[in-house]
Amino acid sequence: MGSLYRSEEMTLCQLFLQSEAAYACVSELGELGLVQFRDLNPDVSAFQRKFVNEVRRCDEMERKLRFLEKELEKDNIPQLDTGDLPEAPAPREMIDLEATFEKLENEMKEVNSNAEALKRNYLELTELKHILRKTQGFFEEAHATIDPYQAMTDPNMAEETVGLLGEEVRAPTTGQQPLRLGFVAGVIVRERMPAFERMLWRACRGNVFLKQANMDVPLEDPVTGDQVHKSVFIIFFQGDQLKTRVKKICEGFRATLYPCPETPAERREMAIGVMTRIEDLNTVLQQTRDHRHRVLVAAAKNMRSWLIKVRKIKAIYMTLNLFNLDVTQKCLIAECWCPVADLDRIQLGLRRGTEASGSSVPSILNRMATRESPPTYNRTNKFTSGFQSIVDAYGVAVYREVNPAPFTIITFPFLFAVMFGDFGHGLIMLCFAIWMILRERQLIAKKAHEDEMFGMFFSGRYMIMLMGIFSMYTGFVYNDFFSKSVNVFGSGWTVNDFTNSTGTRALDPNTTEWSGSPYWYGMDPVWQMSLNKISFLNTFKMKTSVILGIIHMFSGVILSLSNHRYFGNTLNIFCEFIPQVLFLSAIFLYLVCIIMAKWIYITPADSACAPSLLIGLINMVMFKYQKLDKNKTLCAVVPWYPGQQGLESFLVILAGLCIPWHLCLKPILLYMKHKGKFDVSKFLVLISYFPTFQIRIYPLSSQIKGH
Repeated sequence: MGSLYRSEEMTLCQLFLQSEAAYACVSELGELGLVQFRDLNPDVSAFQRKFVNEVRRCDEMERKLRFLEKELEKDNIPQLDTGDLPEAPAPREMIDLEATFEKLENEMKEVNSNAEALKRNYLELTELKHILRKTQGFFEEAHATIDPYQAMTDPNMAEETVGLLGEEVRAPTTGQQPLRLGFVAGVIVRERMPAFERMLWRACRGNVFLKQANMDVPLEDPVTGDQVHKSVFIIFFQGDQLKTRVKKICEGFRATLYPCPETPAERREMAIGVMTRIEDLNTVLQQTRDHRHRVLVAAAKNMRSWLIKVRKIKAIYMTLNLFNLDVTQKCLIAECWCPVADLDRIQLGLRRGTEASGSSVPSILNRMATRESPPTYNRTNKFTSGFQSIVDAYGVAVYREVNPAPFTIITFPFLFAVMFGDFGHGLIMLCFAIWMILRERQLIAKKAHEDEMFGMFFSGRYMIMLMGIFSMYTGFVYNDFFSKSVNVFGSGWTVNDFTNSTGTRALDPNTTEWSGSPYWYGMDPVWQMSLNKISFLNTFKMKTSVILGIIHMFSGVILSLSNHRYFGNTLNIFCEFIPQVLFLSAIFLYLVCIIMAKWIYITPADSACAPSLLIGLINMVMFKYQKLDKNKTLCAVVPWYPGQQGLESFLVILAGLCIPWHLCLKPILLYMKHKGKFDVSKFLVLISYFPTFQIRIYPLSSQIKGH
């Protein structure tokens, strides 16, 4: 399987790049994606490196682009995406990009500030229009319902009436001075109105009269753009002291006060002027929106390519900050890990970068010898990337170790299907995965894979396809079609009356209802209607799970042998692999053999006295073996084949010896080697004569170094 079975062979290389060609060369290497650079300035702060100013300029350009993206989202303008990935622009193009972004940002800020000012004016005029309309209704209602002379002679209505009329009222037969009330009108958020009214009553001791009405249409906040419900109010009072107090309360509740004329003619004239100004503002606001829309539409055509270009420029300069300068300050020195198989492609990329920069001095790539452990690089494609991500989530393999990903391609979907196991639901999963695979290019073009939820499914589309296929297989074995059983091949049971007083009954294979021949493939559908279906199915699935789990464990141990042989770790084979295999075989492989024997040799007639696997395994470890008594009450623990007691005792003792062998022998040998009391090399040479260990013997120092 090539590099899929083991990680790529890596080498440490040293690069010598001319200063004028470094940008183009790093850009070409970034497009290849085959190089991992090392930081040659670990002690230098990020703010003290050579290209920190260029990185800051890129951060500033990203900030401006994010500002433009937010503006596009506010107006619901989609960004044009052609699917092309532009290359990193030349360094001199940064100035043009900065100028373009600066112009767009300033223009958008100016448009936004103008639009905000216009909206604020429009809001004030709209509120004033509602105030004039509502207060006119207040005054007309007062004139129509109250007699001025009656209000003047009635002390309970004097203040309210005279204030509402807004006129001087004098008693016809007396020489009293005219009683006149002042008033203020304004607008307040509807939610604050109850608290506002209580505060006025308490602060003014009930010497004011408040009249309020809700606006029918919500108003738009010029800053946030939210719809706000407001109420119009008018407050009547007497005296300058109350007037000052009322205005302070209005200011505290963020109420907006507007001038309101006293006479109907003046109010009518002001209302006409307000409506004229509102119409003019609507025209100007519409022109502002059109201009803003044109600017954003023009920016949306290039937004994706601008983002990619800026991010590539920033990545290049951040990579250049990892390089070191030579003594002449004209050459950049870098160290990087790269796959050995791709050295020619890397050389070609350096050559293209040098030619693009116009440099006459070629870039130099030298391989370096090192004792450092290289990074692990597993080459993937769109099919294997999902499985490799699952493996890497649990832990990245050591350099050149066996990669579990190709085995996970089969084991992960199959073990999922063992738990899922439904033909109908598996078919739905398969259809969904096939739909994503067939529409792969369209979904990528629509950026559907960038969605957090759907992107997770899209990246694992091939995994979902295999999970659906295996779920259909196991569902066919379990005879589950949307949780219903189907009689496809004819049941092996002949049950005429399946109901009694309890509704269902247990199936017994010792009766004549069973024909003696099992269902041709999978589970017999008759078990879904039996009383003992849960115990039967759970027993079957539990034994199957044990077998699959033990096979999985053995597979992992065998893969470790491949690693030991590849790295020449003979000591690990003798001190780790052999005791692990013996321990697994003595306990778990023996359990698998018992399960298979019980399935094959135990007949329905013997099922009542069949050996219990759980009790048998416990008795095996406890060296407990009971005899069959006269009443046959202990049949479950009776040895059921000759020599069982001796074989099980030997296996338990062997498993017990493997524990100290596995845990203690290797540390003891290495400790004795360190103290000079034992020559481990001779021991390794001795055991290498066995057929299993016919591998190359590395120096012991390299083996100790790995541990």
